[in-house]
Amino acid sequence: MGSKNKLKHFEENKTFGNVLQPTREELLTSFNLKGNWHSLFKNTNPVVLELGCGKGEYTVSLAKLHPERNFIGIDIKGARFWRGAKTALSENLENVIFLRAQIELIEKIFAPGEVAEIWITFPDPQIKFKRTKHRLVNTDFLRLYQKILTENGFVHLKTDSEFLHGYLLGILHEGKHEIMYAHHNIYKSSSAPAEVTSVQTFYEKQYLSQNKPITYIQFRTKYTL
Repeated sequence: MGSKNKLKHFEENKTFGNVLQPTREELLTSFNLKGNWHSLFKNTNPVVLELGCGKGEYTVSLAKLHPERNFIGIDIKGARFWRGAKTALSENLENVIFLRAQIELIEKIFAPGEVAEIWITFPDPQIKFKRTKHRLVNTDFLRLYQKILTENGFVHLKTDSEFLHGYLLGILHEGKHEIMYAHHNIYKSSSAPAEVTSVQTFYEKQYLSQNKPITYIQFRTKYTL
């Protein structure tokens, strides 16, 4: 994406009613929507997050499939989710919000038990050991997710990275967490959840055209917090 387009998208995001861009200082001090997201959506439906949402393709598609839920796509790169925000507005999807924020601040954004589900779709696997702290499914992040999830809330990881798939399975087995569903090639599974195979991002379609396996894990963490 050229710099001119990025600047244009940044400016257009400011006019979108479904985009929130709080400053880091606002998030660290007193973010007024923490514990009050239902007031923004004007209903008490379950809140579902997509972390590192990119262009927001999954966020928007899930919102269409589940009008009875509220969806929030989170990414620090607002120029990316501009596409998803624009699509949601043009299609009058009132159950979609995009939030520009760093994922490590998620505990400042949502109150304990405020989130029903978390989707993590095709994150950077951060394969190098020194990048472990940036993996969105490392133990530190998993503890953060558990804090904001409801008692029965759960997390989805969908990725083309066999490394990340195996890394997370190792953490879950070692910690005796609850693995609700796991498959190393979700499109070869006859029992795959419909929303996992029916929604495909631009890059996912490219991976599939190259016969690259797409992995999937659905799980609950059981840390003592």
